[in-house]
This record gives sequence, structure tokens and C-alpha cells, in this order.
Amino acid sequence: MRVTREQAAANREKILDVAGTLFRERGFDGIGVADIMKRAGLTHGGFYGHFASKDDLAAEITARVLGRDGWLERLTGKPDPSSAELVRAYLSPRHRDDAGRGCLFAALGSDVVRQPRSVRRAFTEGLRRRVDVLRRLVPGRSAAARRQKALATMAGMVGALILSRAVDDPGLSEEILDATASTFARSGVISTSIRHSETRSRNS
Repeated sequence: MRVTREQAAANREKILDVAGTLFRERGFDGIGVADIMKRAGLTHGGFYGHFASKDDLAAEITARVLGRDGWLERLTGKPDPSSAELVRAYLSPRHRDDAGRGCLFAALGSDVVRQPRSVRRAFTEGLRRRVDVLRRLVPGRSAAARRQKALATMAGMVGALILSRAVDDPGLSEEILDATASTFARSGVISTSIRHSETRSRNS
């Protein structure tokens, strides 16, 4: 039976959604095309009508996930969160335990090193966009100071999330999350809304 254009588009979206979850749960190299298509409820051969290769899919998933607007609201449940709310939501047990729908940087950062340039490029551009959002959120006397703090905040949150998922001691996992959040609070990642920070940034 001939697949309509609308059905083909829906199938492609299903593959992207399923692969986005599975890649984050198992890693780029921990899941194959056959498993992705089986989870999507589609035939293995149908994959190549949508993507040239698994690497092509990985690059598109990376760009798609990291290019979406509204990630702060999805993470915190608020359209205009403070930096403290962002840190608490990111370093929460709920986020730690939901790798398949959580931060791609933490789930796949170590895998990206071994991926083709197309995947690394999408990852790099996504990081730049996220850091730019954080730069408008964190305090600082200049754009350069805010960018530096945003980079450190992103690196610290991602590293803490990776470690909290890696250890097999629940108490230590919680301690890693709590210690990192507390350290950010003491270092001046304070409760400032994006809207207010953007105003301050434009005036700097």
C-alpha cells in the first residue's frame, strides 16, 4: 500500500521521537537502527526512506533536541524561571532519573567525542545556544563575565548530573546534586529572571 505524504511525515516524526529517547537512554552506539524502528512500530527497511544513515539520524536528533525553544520552561515548568529555579530543576532527582527525556549534554556528551563531525557540529552549536540563554540569566558586571559564569554553570551542572547517574550509591548521588546546587548558590548564581537579566544585558 502506498504511503501518503502525510503518513510519511508522521512516520519520520515517530522515528525522531523514538530515537531521541533511545539515544539518550542507551547512547549513540548502544542502539541500532533495527531497534529504533521496532520501537517506532515501523519496518527496518523503511528507515532509509527518511535518513541516509544512523549517523545522519544522530546529527538531526542532536540539532533537533538542542535547537528547540522553551527548554527552560520544559525543565522548570515556568516560562520565566530564576537561575536558582533552573539549578534546582536541573539538579533534581526527577531530572536525574529521566535520562531519555532529559539533558542531551549529560546523556550523550561522552559519546559525541566518538561521533562524526556532523554530530559534533550540531552538539557544539546547541551548546552555544544554551550558554547564550544562561548568559542572560546569571549575574555579572559585563557580558564577558556573564558568559564565563554561564559556561562554568553549564559545565558544573552537566558534570554533576553525569556523576549522580553513574554512582551506585543513592545517598552519594543525592549528595552530589545537593552539593553542586549549594555551591552554585554560594558562588552567586542567584535568583534572577531572564527578563530582568536581558534588560540588564542590553544596558551593559
